[in-house]
Amino acid sequence: MNPLESQLNYPFGDLLPAPGALSEIAPGVYWLRMGLPFALDHINLWLIADEFDDGDGPRPGWTVVDCGIANDATRAAWESVFADGLAANPIVRVIATHCHPDHVGLADWLCSRWNAPLWMTTGEYGFARMMSASLPGVDGTAMLPHFERHGVTDPALIEQLQGRKSYYPTLVPAVPASYRRMQDGQTFRIGRHEWRVITGFGHAPEHASLYCADLNVLVSGDMVLPRISTNVSVFAVEPEANPVQLYLDSLKKYADLPADTLVLPSHGKPFRGLHTRIGQLVAHHRERLAEVVEACASPMSAADIVPIMFRRALDAHQLTFAMGEALAHLHKLWFDGVLYRETGADGIIRFRTHR
Repeated sequence: MNPLESQLNYPFGDLLPAPGALSEIAPGVYWLRMGLPFALDHINLWLIADEFDDGDGPRPGWTVVDCGIANDATRAAWESVFADGLAANPIVRVIATHCHPDHVGLADWLCSRWNAPLWMTTGEYGFARMMSASLPGVDGTAMLPHFERHGVTDPALIEQLQGRKSYYPTLVPAVPASYRRMQDGQTFRIGRHEWRVITGFGHAPEHASLYCADLNVLVSGDMVLPRISTNVSVFAVEPEANPVQLYLDSLKKYADLPADTLVLPSHGKPFRGLHTRIGQLVAHHRERLAEVVEACASPMSAADIVPIMFRRALDAHQLTFAMGEALAHLHKLWFDGVLYRETGADGIIRFRTHR
């Protein structure tokens, strides 16, 4: 365990649910863990005891929070849950915290299978629909010219990135044609308890975390993770975004939650120490920003910054996030007036500390 992790409390120790198995971690709240075919090899999903009324009075059911990617292994894990984990009660609602494939990939399959509505924020639902449909600007073909403008010139890297053109629609082949909107500050009942929506920005367009005061539980999604920092990237569809600032501002929205809140992250283990972890994340970004400022004493592109921020070998999947994150830190400093931006005769955008 690294020093930062040791500052957090992991109340369930080394418990890791097997794919398709459930672990109750708060009254009526169950933890599922599904595999991912990436370096980040899992996602945590949540089943919450719910109720519905089909005209004959209240009956027990389930709300699902996040879905996993659309592949055979994840469907098989869900089938195991359906067979053994639901106590013969139906799924009555599917919530996706945000539009990334590991969170919304199987939403259409789950909603169709159980005739259940999808709940998302409008920003996340809209982006999921656009990316699944491969609309120009958000499809994989937009990524390469975006990264080339920011310094990716290595033919081998370009060839790797070209192989990711169909990344999103492969993992999210369909998104339900309708949804129920969630909004910041909205409260709604899941079973016996009220849950409050806390939206966040920077990692995704309008990420929804869910907090239950009765249980003192926060489903944090990807906004607060215990071991890794949440990716914040500048993408082709919004080429002059400032996601680091959006993310840091969003973390302040958790300030009113109790210090002993049980945090249910999408990756890693449930933990307590929310405010400690937020402090660590803020410090992490300050350190990365300081590194970038130092490097930009001479003109630097985002591609130049990647090996400074990420001192390890990266596959094509990781490189896309590393490029986006390097550019996000450059943009934060550019918006703050710390860095200047210029386009060279070669068409590459570079940043530096003085004109």
